[in-house]
Amino acid sequence: MRRAVISAALAALLAAGVATAARAQDETPKLPRERWSFSGPFGALDLAAAQRGFQVYNDVCAACHSMNLLHYRDLSGIGLTEEQIKAVAASKTYDIIGDDGQPTTRPGTPADVFKAPYPNEKAAAASFGGSYPPDQSVLVNAREGGPDYIYAILTGYTDPPPGFKLAEGLYYNEYFPGHQIHMPQPLHDDQVTYADGTKATVDQMSHDLTTFLYWTANPEEVQRKQIGWRMVLFFGMMAGLTYAWKRQMWSGLH
Repeated sequence: MRRAVISAALAALLAAGVATAARAQDETPKLPRERWSFSGPFGALDLAAAQRGFQVYNDVCAACHSMNLLHYRDLSGIGLTEEQIKAVAASKTYDIIGDDGQPTTRPGTPADVFKAPYPNEKAAAASFGGSYPPDQSVLVNAREGGPDYIYAILTGYTDPPPGFKLAEGLYYNEYFPGHQIHMPQPLHDDQVTYADGTKATVDQMSHDLTTFLYWTANPEEVQRKQIGWRMVLFFGMMAGLTYAWKRQMWSGLH
C-alpha cells in the first residue's frame, strides 16, 4: 500500500515537473529595451540609422513585405536628396498599359507608391503557405511593444530548446508568442554593405531597420514634438509677461 502511494506521489511530481517545463517553454520572455533616438519628449530621428534601415528594407525586406502607404518622395523625410530618391525609384519597374494598348513597363518615379513584391494578398499568401507577409507601413504601431517588439523578433531567432516540438515549416523565435513563426530568419551578419562603413551585424541591422519602420509609421512625430515644446515655451513666456503686467498695473493699489 505504502509503495503504491509513493509511486503515485512520484508520478504526480513528475507530471507537475513536465507541465511546469512545458509552461516555461510557452512563456514569452520580457522584450529587450533598446535605446532609441526618437524616445522621450526630446527624442529626434537618427537620420543615419533611418537611412541604413531603408537600405535593409530595400535590399532584404522588400522581397516579401509591401509598404503601401509610402511614396518614394517621402524618403526626403529621412534625409535622402532629390537625386537619391529619383535613383531609388528608377531602379523599380512598374507594369502599365502602353499607348498602343499593350502591356509594357516603365521605371518608377518619386511619385510612385513603394513597389509591392506581389500583385495582391492572395498571391503573397500562396507563396508562404497561406501566411500573408504583413505590410510594414505602420507595423511598429500595430504591434504591442512597438519598436522593442520589432527589434526583439528580428534578433530572437535561436535553436528550439530540448523537447520543444517545432511544427514543419515554422521557425523558433524566442519573443514570438508561442515561439513558432512562419518567417524564416531574415537578417544575417554582413548581409548588406553599408555605404557609411558601419558593420552590418544582425543587431545593427535590426536596430536600423526598426528606426526606419518607426519613421514610416510616425513620419511627423519629431516635428510634432518640436512644435509642442515651442508652444510650451511660448505659453510659459506669455504667462510670465501676463503676471509681470498684472503686478505693474496693480502695484499702486497694494
